[in-house]
Amino acid sequence: MSKVKHTKNELKKQKDALKRYERYLPTLFLKKQQLQLEILKISHKCDDIAEKIDEKTNAIYKWVEVFQEDEHLKGLVKIDKVEALEGNIAGIDIPVFKTIHFIEKPYDFLSMPIWVDFALKAIKEMLSLKAELIILKQQLDLVKNELRVTTQRVNLFEKVKIPEARDNIRNIQIFLGDLQTAQVVTGKIAKKQIEQKNEKQAVSP
Repeated sequence: MSKVKHTKNELKKQKDALKRYERYLPTLFLKKQQLQLEILKISHKCDDIAEKIDEKTNAIYKWVEVFQEDEHLKGLVKIDKVEALEGNIAGIDIPVFKTIHFIEKPYDFLSMPIWVDFALKAIKEMLSLKAELIILKQQLDLVKNELRVTTQRVNLFEKVKIPEARDNIRNIQIFLGDLQTAQVVTGKIAKKQIEQKNEKQAVSP
């Protein structure tokens, strides 16, 4: 930290800085609260999707013995691409799940077991949920990182910059006050000395 000058210009500079800090701090507090709320929302969404994935998994388990008896599912469906939009939370860009595209291998409906249609539908739903969950976790990481940075700024302003500016203002005011007092005292002493000198000259023969 650079040494603070004890001047009127520096006093004005410190007062202006304090006003900026005190004006900006409430905005940071609001952003921090907003980010905390968004983290809760995203976390709840993640929990909901994880629960749906468990439900799909349990449903598929009913067919697991059939799946194990047949190899026809292999290669019938795979992810082509996942589409995500660009969203914004408290000024930060986040990915938002839109849809998922699959590549499906054509198959003979007559030769395949009847459960294959159900299995493919369940697999696509599961993959879609997992893709959405991955993107939600990316959102969560981004928002948590922004919360960390915002919290650091709140602490910087609240615990460092504002107290520091107030101390600087107080110290400068004390210094300038002492300086003004010293100047007044010095002026009075000088005036007294001049008066005494004039009196001596007046009484001299």
